[in-house]
Amino acid sequence: MEILGIGPSELLFIIIIALIVLGPKDMQQAGKTIGRWLNNLVRSEGWKTFQQTSRELRTLPTKLMREANMELAETEKDIHKTIAGAPPRPASRPTSSPLPSQPAATPPQPPSATPADNATEPNEKTS
Repeated sequence: MEILGIGPSELLFIIIIALIVLGPKDMQQAGKTIGRWLNNLVRSEGWKTFQQTSRELRTLPTKLMREANMELAETEKDIHKTIAGAPPRPASRPTSSPLPSQPAATPPQPPSATPADNATEPNEKTS
């Protein structure tokens, strides 16, 4: 756990140096003074404003993505309304059947080889 970029071993080192420099009596007074200063800082309007701004900055990307998704959904909804409410377009050519200029896709049938089939065709002359 780090507090303002200071790890536990560094914090212990700072406390030991402060104890040596200030002594036990002044160390107690310095602790009370630092505690009061931090308490006043946390309760101040400036700190509340700082916390609120920090919270807004952390949630800003999420908020922007939600707004963009809402705009996208609204635009998509408008497009669907426009498409559904538009009069039908006249069909210039069918989309599911082949074009009229294209030949049929069925291959030609070979002539039948049996004599019975040839005799029944109406176009041939019978003698």
